[in-house]
Amino acid sequence: MLSFYCSHSLAQRPTLASSLPKFRFANRPGTFSLTRSSRIFESNPKLTKNKWKISCFRHEGFSPENPKSEYVEQFLPEEVVQHDFEKSSARKRDWKSTLQEAADAVLRAVGSGWTVPWTAETILQVMLLWVAAFWFIGSWMIPFAAHMAGFSKESLTFRGQALFSLVTDVTEGLAGIAILHRCLSQFHPLPSDWFKFSLKGKWLFDVVLGCLMFPVVNRLSQFNLNLLPLMPSTPVTLSSVEQSILARDPVAMALYAIVVSVCAPVWEEIVFRGFLLPSLTKYMPVWCAILVSSVAFALAHFNVQRMLPLIFLGMVMGVVFARSRNLLPSMLLHSLWNGFVFLDLMR
Repeated sequence: MLSFYCSHSLAQRPTLASSLPKFRFANRPGTFSLTRSSRIFESNPKLTKNKWKISCFRHEGFSPENPKSEYVEQFLPEEVVQHDFEKSSARKRDWKSTLQEAADAVLRAVGSGWTVPWTAETILQVMLLWVAAFWFIGSWMIPFAAHMAGFSKESLTFRGQALFSLVTDVTEGLAGIAILHRCLSQFHPLPSDWFKFSLKGKWLFDVVLGCLMFPVVNRLSQFNLNLLPLMPSTPVTLSSVEQSILARDPVAMALYAIVVSVCAPVWEEIVFRGFLLPSLTKYMPVWCAILVSSVAFALAHFNVQRMLPLIFLGMVMGVVFARSRNLLPSMLLHSLWNGFVFLDLMR
């Protein structure tokens, strides 16, 4: 079998062969097929222009009795580059499609937005009034009422301080509900999925998944404390809750358990998940409303050493609420977390 080796080079410049794989072209009318046995020759890197030389062979008159092939070298730089470009584009499309599928899955998980009949002015009004009422009642109204009655919180026993905290928390919560009712009264009747409480629905599994996030919240608490430690000059004091736990007063501990595991979850979920999160969906996607409401939830606790865990916890409760459109699951999850922290203090 006669084999030949022919070279084509621009400007008649010499080329050097490399050991890269070569391309095989089958001798079909008008078409060529690439196989793994192809060999690519590239030009001398010292030349001013890069040229690739491809060694290929044709199967003219190929038969079992005549297995040898004829080789032809051709320059095909554009085809090779185009092939690599198409592969790169395909990989990019795969990544884009994967990210799009992940985004679609998140959107399906959290659901669509709410029908919000009020504007941003009402949202801002409710939140500012709630913060002002929270501060005024806890810092001025209840202490002033106790002073008028002839006693102060510091002079009370552990049980008296626990009762004082319960009265303060209940008053703050009722004030928050009154503010919501007053500001939203002009929009009544509200859509059916607003401030919904129901035992129906498949939300128990979401609550269980939320509980599995508690170790992550705990790790974030430690990370936040390492990131923003207490100043050395800051005095370390025990709260009235911790003092009651150390004293092992069962009545005081029971009253504090009601405050942290019942009252606080109810009031906070009504404001942040029941009102703020759905209201924000008028101006942003649901996932963004979950994040913003979680940041507001963390800021309302006025503790920079707990910002990161509270933001993450707010996001978990926000996802649970958005999926169920029901305040009961997020309240239950909030109560379980507070109860977990309270039991941890009792150890």
